[in-house]
Amino acid sequence: MTSGRQLLTRFSRPVPRYTSYPTAPHFHGGISAGDVAGWMRGLEAGQSLSLYVHVPYCDRLCWFCACHTKHTLRYAPIASYLESLKREIETVGALVSPNVRVTALHWGGGSPTMLKPADMRALMGWLRTAFHFAEDAEISVEMDPNDLDDARYDALADIGVTRASLGVQDFDEKVQKTINRLQSFEQTAAVISAMRARGVRSVNCDLLYGLPYQNLETLTHTVEQIISLRPDRIALFGYAHVPWMKKHQTLIPEEALPDAAARFEQMTLAGELLANAGYDQIGIDHFALPGDSLARAAKSGRLRRNFQGYTDESADALIGLGASSISEVPQGYWQNMPAIGEYRRLAEAGDLPVVRGIALDDEDRMRGFVIEKVMCAYGFSSCELRARFGAAAGPVIEEARAYARQNPDVCSFDAFGFRLQKDAFPFARSVAAHFDTYLEGGRGRHSAAV
Repeated sequence: MTSGRQLLTRFSRPVPRYTSYPTAPHFHGGISAGDVAGWMRGLEAGQSLSLYVHVPYCDRLCWFCACHTKHTLRYAPIASYLESLKREIETVGALVSPNVRVTALHWGGGSPTMLKPADMRALMGWLRTAFHFAEDAEISVEMDPNDLDDARYDALADIGVTRASLGVQDFDEKVQKTINRLQSFEQTAAVISAMRARGVRSVNCDLLYGLPYQNLETLTHTVEQIISLRPDRIALFGYAHVPWMKKHQTLIPEEALPDAAARFEQMTLAGELLANAGYDQIGIDHFALPGDSLARAAKSGRLRRNFQGYTDESADALIGLGASSISEVPQGYWQNMPAIGEYRRLAEAGDLPVVRGIALDDEDRMRGFVIEKVMCAYGFSSCELRARFGAAAGPVIEEARAYARQNPDVCSFDAFGFRLQKDAFPFARSVAAHFDTYLEGGRGRHSAAV
């Protein structure tokens, strides 16, 4: 049987992360604010909604980061941005039926914890006024330990946070200095302790492998420190070096980055450490304690994937608010204007700040379903595909059968359907790419698959 290390060379081509299908490079300017308004009005009573709010500001710029964010040491730009965000919340809330329930809310960034406590409470108030929240809605916030104090902890508790999400990356001092992300283990532990003391029932930590000067020894130390804090979920991402997209990544010395083989060893070692500590692996890059809802969703086949990564959310739509946010509804996807000044102008005029998107056809939905299943469950059922899409599923099933025949060391195809071999699980992105009809000849450049 072919090992994962032997498959590494075959699957070295950069491919999308498949948090959507079609992927963001294929969005276009032909989707208008009018189209999007109609899509939002089309959400029906009884359907559920997940909200994402983007705060695109940081008080330090981490050089590894590929997010849409802006460095500022002044609060005035943030205060002005919040006024525009409030206007967009009002505009979108007026389009969505009050009978659509919000079942999840995520604040991302940037650094949402840069907000002053009063502004955290105000933002949550605007959202609750504009949308109908379910009583048990999950509310998660990305937190930077360098921003936090008792007043902010109390404000986060007041807005009802149920999940604290912390970016750790790596605790090694040399690695941290090279990526301009100084954050001690003690700071991280203090945040987790403070949030748990205020009733937060779930903690998520993000780790990175493939960082400059990272090696097996330093990574082991970081993973062991994180395990000692016993977060409910851990995301283990490969650093995406995309300096053609994010110019500040040019500050990272490329000669200090591990090669593909070293990245694979780091990923494998970290995964083994987490598994030995009792975490279940979820998809290609998440781990969760067995009692966590993400682990339960994976076991029951309910795991999903969207722009926030793996999720157990079952919402019918995801609407992103704020500059550069991406939304997903049954009819298609759209992205808000990334440029903050132009976003503010559109939002304050009462317009939807839509800059690009894509409408889905039946072929997109079918291939998106297959790709999501490969990413979440390492395969798909032929019977389920036919039940959902009828005769149109035939050609995709034949593609899967042919691919399995040509690559028996990677996957199999039988009466139940298509399934990856266990050693090929880390390469699910590359296998999913086989079903992506947009990829060849596309304009997008992507990060390493592992």
